[in-house]
Amino acid sequence: MQDEILLTPWRNFPFEDSDPFASADEEKWDFVLVSDIHEVGSVKEIKRKKFLDELSKKGFTIKKIEDKKLFYGVRAPKHIFRKYQWLLRNPQDSQLQDSDARHDIPVTTRIRIVNFILQNTVTPDLEKLHDLKKKNVFEAMFPLHEKEEVREFLKEKWARWRDIFCQQPIEKIRCYFGEKVALYFAWLGWYTYLLGFAAMIGLVVFVAGITVFNSSQVSKEICEANNTIMCPLCDQKCPFWLLSDTCTYARVTHMIDNEGTVLFAMFMAIWATVFLELWKRQRATVVTNWDLYRWDEDEEELALELINNLQHEPRRYQHSYLRSTIVLILVLVMIAVLIGIAHALVIYRVVVTALFTQSDSEFFREQANTVAVMTGAVLHYLTIVIMTKVNRRVALFLCDLEKPRTFSQRENNFTIKIFIFQFFTNFSSLIYIAFFLGRINGHPGNYVRIAGKWRLEECHPSGCITDLFIQMAIIMMLKQTISNVMEYLIPWIGHKIRTRQKRPKKRNMVLGEEEEPEDPCKKQWLSNYQLNEVNIFSLFDEFLEMVIQYSFTTIFVAAFPLAPLLAFCNNLFEIRLDAIKMMRLRRRMVPRKANDIGIWLQVLEAIGILAVIGNGLVIAITSDFIPVQVYKYTYSPCMTENSTTVDCLTGYINHSLSVFHVQDFEPHTKLAENQTDFVSGKITECRYRDYRNADDYSYTVQFWHVFAARLAFLILFEHVALCVKLIAAWYVPDVPQSVKNHVLDEKHSNLRKELSMMEYSTEV
Repeated sequence: MQDEILLTPWRNFPFEDSDPFASADEEKWDFVLVSDIHEVGSVKEIKRKKFLDELSKKGFTIKKIEDKKLFYGVRAPKHIFRKYQWLLRNPQDSQLQDSDARHDIPVTTRIRIVNFILQNTVTPDLEKLHDLKKKNVFEAMFPLHEKEEVREFLKEKWARWRDIFCQQPIEKIRCYFGEKVALYFAWLGWYTYLLGFAAMIGLVVFVAGITVFNSSQVSKEICEANNTIMCPLCDQKCPFWLLSDTCTYARVTHMIDNEGTVLFAMFMAIWATVFLELWKRQRATVVTNWDLYRWDEDEEELALELINNLQHEPRRYQHSYLRSTIVLILVLVMIAVLIGIAHALVIYRVVVTALFTQSDSEFFREQANTVAVMTGAVLHYLTIVIMTKVNRRVALFLCDLEKPRTFSQRENNFTIKIFIFQFFTNFSSLIYIAFFLGRINGHPGNYVRIAGKWRLEECHPSGCITDLFIQMAIIMMLKQTISNVMEYLIPWIGHKIRTRQKRPKKRNMVLGEEEEPEDPCKKQWLSNYQLNEVNIFSLFDEFLEMVIQYSFTTIFVAAFPLAPLLAFCNNLFEIRLDAIKMMRLRRRMVPRKANDIGIWLQVLEAIGILAVIGNGLVIAITSDFIPVQVYKYTYSPCMTENSTTVDCLTGYINHSLSVFHVQDFEPHTKLAENQTDFVSGKITECRYRDYRNADDYSYTVQFWHVFAARLAFLILFEHVALCVKLIAAWYVPDVPQSVKNHVLDEKHSNLRKELSMMEYSTEV
């Protein structure tokens, strides 16, 4: 069953809307609305009819096709688009694009205008399409993927894995998906391109660390410390152990923690600035070519409001201190919850370490800390997956409380909140490992405990940076493998299932019966309906994923030099994965006009500053770089004995370990009954990582020297890095001179024309 309602458009515009030469088969539909088949006279059926009647009053042509669902194709009258062109006089509409020749307006602009009118059409019951979808009056609405030349080009030359190393056709993407999507892919391509340089240098730093795997003096001392007895790792029946047992762990630590890491951290701080400055130049060039450099989003939204309703009054700017205070308090509460989850992960690590150190398995006893770190990282990844969904709902709720004036303002508010929540979700545990692990746990005889029972974790004698390395490696690899695989497989499997379920069965024909011709629109609409749904967050999710990755790549890169390489490899696949999803697995996204990536740029700049602070703290606090340098230039044989025949780091490990008398253990501490056989006789003292006196366990002078050096390095590093960032930002102009000259010439030409017209009118 099908019918078509051709309605007389509203005539209040000096142009004819009908086209007598247009073929019905060639007619294109701007949007398709999908509804269940409701009972005649039911509430839902009445509401649907009222909405369609409102569209009819605005001059929309509506076509109905009935299958298992009701499909309504809607096409806007031409006068709507002429009003848009007249109000904005947008030069880009006259450029060569994938245009509907009959209306002489880009298809992306048509879809955007029609979507705005559909979303803002109000029924007599004061309900909009959003309300009707909530009440299941309509199930879906979407623009159509059509067999256009641009789409076929993108499917063959862009949305294929074989094109992974090919340049993206940004102009074609803009013609089909609009400027916002095109800018996303332009930004992602530029980010990936520059990430390649950071990845190569990070790989060089990592390989250089491998070359000193066996040559580090500190690692040698740990591996040869066969007589250094370390204090037990737990309170209940844990044995003493030899420092040399952790030889491999120490070598891995010093493979990461070396002078090259410091230089690479400084490089990444500069790289982040240069990347953003070059992107600003790239973006200025691109949007100038699109004639959108001075485009005003507020003006466009006001124009669309007036086209939809001539009596529309703009919504005024408002600010409520009470509402802002409530939102701020709720944001702080949510941040506290996320920090609480990080604390739960800490407790998990502490408890697991205590359980494994008492295990019957020798492997688990020896590798208790490593196992706790690795399982904790997996658990952290699972909390990220779960809390991402929770964070979205909370951020949306807070945006509703704020009552933003426009959609773009709502999007910006939502972006800030979701990024803050995601930042704490992703990085709270990493911040604990980097800056608190092993520094707030006390010392033997006076440990800090959770619930008075489990003592906090300790750092390995060679430092905590390996724990941070393991945590980051596991999270990044899981996010870039499992998450991406699921991101592709779920929509692919869903599309295949829906396609098979909806595939019509061929009816057996009776002899002599002629097959009824099927409407060509029906097959097209059904195939589009069977694709995966898109929403306003589809592109937002892609941006958020990349910005979080950018945070991992820059903020803690001092502990994980391979982060840029993993991000680079991931992005090569991410570009094609997103392209395939948009072209083959999802319904067509509603195009949106834009001349930049919006508030994401401010977020990226904030991450750049956090990267300087984070890497400075990692080197100053997490890394052993500062204690090693203090020892080398203050306490080493080279300085105290003027010896040049020995390595200046000789004796560092012994210098960094304090002595504890076994008799001073807490009363409830139970030592292992069967002590290991690496010593004869009773053990009277053991060593632990800290700078404390053996008598009263107070801090030594060396501790304060190291503390002062850490603080001085942190201040120096951050000031130097920030100064270099500012110099780089000044040295690389945001806008190329060619763009400035183009804008200048355009202003000059327009003024000249205005003056010529004035003189001509005066003469006449």
